[in-house]
Amino acid sequence: MYIRPIYRNKDGKRHAYWALMESVRTERGPRSRVVAYLGAMPAGGRRGVAAAAHGHRPVQQGLFEEDSSWVEVDTSRVRVERLRSFGGPWLGRELLRQVGLDEFFAETLRGGREAIPWSVMAQVLVLSRVCEPSSELHIAEHFYGHSAMEDLLGIPAEKVSDDRLYRALDKLLPHKEALERHLKERLGTLFDLEYDLLLYDVTSTYFEGEAAKNPLAQRGYSRDGRGDCKQVCIGLVVSRSGMPLGYEVFAGNRHDSTTLEEIVETMEGRYGRSNRIWVMDRGMVSEEHIEFLQRHGRRYLVGTPKSALKKFECELLSQGWETVREGLEVKKCPSPDGQETFILCRSADRREKEKSMHERFAQRIREGLEKIAKSCAGKRQEPLLIAQRVGRLKGLNSRAAGLFHVTIGTRADGGATVRWKEVEEWRAWSELSEGCYLLRSNVAEWSAEDLWRTYIQLTEAEAAFRIHKSDLRIRPIWHQIPGRVQAHILVCFLAYVLWKTLAQLCRQAGLGDEPRKVFDELKRISLVDVVIPTKTGVEIRKRCVTQPDEHQVILLQLLGLHLPQRLETHKM
Repeated sequence: MYIRPIYRNKDGKRHAYWALMESVRTERGPRSRVVAYLGAMPAGGRRGVAAAAHGHRPVQQGLFEEDSSWVEVDTSRVRVERLRSFGGPWLGRELLRQVGLDEFFAETLRGGREAIPWSVMAQVLVLSRVCEPSSELHIAEHFYGHSAMEDLLGIPAEKVSDDRLYRALDKLLPHKEALERHLKERLGTLFDLEYDLLLYDVTSTYFEGEAAKNPLAQRGYSRDGRGDCKQVCIGLVVSRSGMPLGYEVFAGNRHDSTTLEEIVETMEGRYGRSNRIWVMDRGMVSEEHIEFLQRHGRRYLVGTPKSALKKFECELLSQGWETVREGLEVKKCPSPDGQETFILCRSADRREKEKSMHERFAQRIREGLEKIAKSCAGKRQEPLLIAQRVGRLKGLNSRAAGLFHVTIGTRADGGATVRWKEVEEWRAWSELSEGCYLLRSNVAEWSAEDLWRTYIQLTEAEAAFRIHKSDLRIRPIWHQIPGRVQAHILVCFLAYVLWKTLAQLCRQAGLGDEPRKVFDELKRISLVDVVIPTKTGVEIRKRCVTQPDEHQVILLQLLGLHLPQRLETHKM
């Protein structure tokens, strides 16, 4: 079929009227037959009819249902409404699906008569923590309604309340161990991960409020500089790539080293005992813990206290250093019993840093001692009070306190005198040991370089804590109920899994190891409602995703993600 004009003369002017034609075969050959007279038609209408006649679906027809008729659009009043963020929630949901959390929630958080499934509310908690970390109240009153979460999950914004989110936390917490097992298997398969090396470290996060009914909320050493607040400690185990394996929450006043045996036995009970290597920093272990690790044949690589370097003074002075890279040297030193290996490490950058620190603290002590001596010369001072002032001065500058030998005497009138000298032996040892540190391991078959490179991977655990505290805002904790505190930390852990999943995808796609930049780029994609008024007064609404720019298209292609053009939601 096709259309053709039929011309008529009217009022001295030539007018074109249009007819829909079809070709038919007759005994006399092919002939044209009028199917319908269309009358006068604008160019847009003719193109639409011509496309339909040739079997093509007109573009505008996609705005209507299949059985709807044609309407004329008032292009002067076309507008967009309800601009909301789409890229972040959509990307988070794609990551959530890849790690199978949607399936896990659906299977384990089976509900009863609730209006909204707890499995979907759990997704709201995790996705919100990835996209815009905030309180449950902020999620309910601001973030959820101003993002595309409603369109992606199908839950009306009015049904997402802070109370429902709190109850979702309560439903999620009992499945912590099962979640860790699921993620370990899923991520190991997805990225072909190896768990032969486990990195363990501890951090803390503080509370806002008294947290009086939480026995784990205690005051202790705060990594956040908030010694005035109660806190909890979090021990995190990650793989060599930084992918989390599990975590435990401890009282805020526990020393890092007291958590070691508990976390090792917990991980072995959950995943079995195998030939893994535990990597920890020097504040995590003691001789008792070394004996605990050796008792069952566990392998380890740990840092040692600075004081342990004194036993290796001869090795520091001797030759035989192996250059790992410019400015870094290592040396392997077997223990006398042959059961362990010690690795001496010497860093030029670290030497300059420590030297600068020693000089700065030494200068502070000199200036402080001169001030104290001047005050003693000016008037009578109690020797005991002067001794206390000297003690405080050295305590505040402990890194250079050993350099000074201070003598406090008494004058005839009972006033104090202060004399001091610098200990040259301390200065000589300081200059020799600056920039040096010592590692300890029972892995004998590895080279000194391999052991050093393995130990340096502890930065993956430190990076995990930085992401938890900066990007995922695990601190401060506003919850007061113990179970809600635990659930808050669990949601942050799950959000970190999605973060590291994106990091692995970026690494595989050749995009480096900076998922933050990729996420920030893709979250600029928005969702809008396109409103199309018609001449009949009816308004047509379609939810459309903004077109990605050139850089976003490249990122999506490299990550293997396909952005939808329009969304059709079915609300619960």
